[in-house]
Amino acid sequence: MNASTITPTSTWSPLRQPVFRALWMASAVSSIGTWMHDVGAAWLMTSLSPSPFLVALMQAASSLPFFLLALPAGAIADVVDRRKMLLFTQGWMLVVAALLGVLTVTGITTPWILLVLTFALSVGSAMNMPVWQAIVPELVAKEELSSAVTLSGIVINLSRSIGPAVAGIVIAATSTGVVFLLNAASFVAVMLVLYRWQRTTQTSALPAERFVGAIQAGIRYARFAPLLQTVYIRTAAYILFASALFALLPLLGRRELGLDALGYGIILGFWGIGGLTGAFIIPKVRQKTSIDHLVAGASLLMGAMMLVLASVRNVYLICGVMFVVGIASLSVMVSLSVSAQTAVPTWVRARAIATQMLVFQGCMALGSLLWGAIAQRTGISTALTAAAIGLMVCVGLTTRYRLRCVEKFDLSASLHWNQPIQAFEPCPNDGPVMVTLEYRIDADNAEEFTKAMQALSLIRRRDGAIQWGLYQDLSDPGRFVETMVVESWAEHKRQFERVTNSDRVIEDRARAFHVGDTPPKVSQMIYADYVEGRGMRQPC
Repeated sequence: MNASTITPTSTWSPLRQPVFRALWMASAVSSIGTWMHDVGAAWLMTSLSPSPFLVALMQAASSLPFFLLALPAGAIADVVDRRKMLLFTQGWMLVVAALLGVLTVTGITTPWILLVLTFALSVGSAMNMPVWQAIVPELVAKEELSSAVTLSGIVINLSRSIGPAVAGIVIAATSTGVVFLLNAASFVAVMLVLYRWQRTTQTSALPAERFVGAIQAGIRYARFAPLLQTVYIRTAAYILFASALFALLPLLGRRELGLDALGYGIILGFWGIGGLTGAFIIPKVRQKTSIDHLVAGASLLMGAMMLVLASVRNVYLICGVMFVVGIASLSVMVSLSVSAQTAVPTWVRARAIATQMLVFQGCMALGSLLWGAIAQRTGISTALTAAAIGLMVCVGLTTRYRLRCVEKFDLSASLHWNQPIQAFEPCPNDGPVMVTLEYRIDADNAEEFTKAMQALSLIRRRDGAIQWGLYQDLSDPGRFVETMVVESWAEHKRQFERVTNSDRVIEDRARAFHVGDTPPKVSQMIYADYVEGRGMRQPC
């Protein structure tokens, strides 16, 4: 394939970007190693222990670190150099995978050692994934983001096609420990590309956000961002039930179908081939239908395939089912990933992605434990049937949460706020800061104005206000005062950079009710802190 055959809107257009292309190829190598590792770990656990609960606990051990660390990882990724963080996390995973490989080759690995090192490896992945996804918009144009995410899906599913089959061959020819060592080696390719990447960082006159403050800002943003909450709800509704397939598939292959490592790898290979096929289907489907219809249809298809897996024990038919599962699962995950990345501005993107991962992995861990316990008591078929029905019911329950709305907003920075004249410049950490805006409102429009301001209140709180209020003057009913409190002067200055073009539309709608000859008066007030021996707060 050459550049002349790539159109600007094609799935392959992001590959024109050299850094994205290099990282994409390196991630393909690493992803193949990861899938080899996952198959090897799951297969090793079924060899070390026949307990369905312990096998399902493997999935929980993989998911729990994402639940615990995703948000801190996202906060770090939005504060530190993302390239350096990626190098650290890739190195961490290399060491853990190599250690597990050595222990397994020497026959030391036990079920609990496997669980602990699986947890440790997942710690590295949890710290890595938010920043990995957050750098994608840095490497490609906005209109190519969906294609870039689809290309990442191609890598995942291509590796899912190749990795399990290679793992089966390696396990049959050597041992599971060799698979772990090959996975450790695969991280080297990514580290080499990252080391050579000359990343351009954006500079700001403001100090970097502090770790705890960055986490709080991420939580605050998610709390007051309805668009992002929609993505989280749809993610949870899908993963909680689809996790049954991810958790119980190793047992289904070994216990119900009597497959060896190679046979199990082939089944996963058909899953990957289906996902690879879906990568070519998704762009065409998206041209003909909305993202909501695509996610709903793919979720129903996934549920139907889980019902088939609950009752069918023919290997050839199951290979066909896994092919369809690959198409359905990629369609849902690409759509949800693109929605999460386009629902937020750049400054909080890693934290938003991390929060989505927290929802994803939390539901994966909870679902794995739930369906593993149900399978332990009632059998694999019953657990898969219950999960499939639950998934299809959730499609109907979540239709009111529309992902299509996410695509309609311009989240680029508007930078339209003007700094009021001030007598002195506070220090960045001085605070809290109170900001007031005074409006003159016609009495006939007061009710409509307050409704418009409620929409604006979400933006104020989302972007930094820890308190917000709207007050009407009892002695002058036409005078309204908006107040917001921000924890520090630096955080208030960051609000100037965080307001987006879509926010400006809502702000203009509220300010249209103002009837004064001049714009609303803006006042900035710093907390009057008096320290014995130093006196009142001084200019910085």
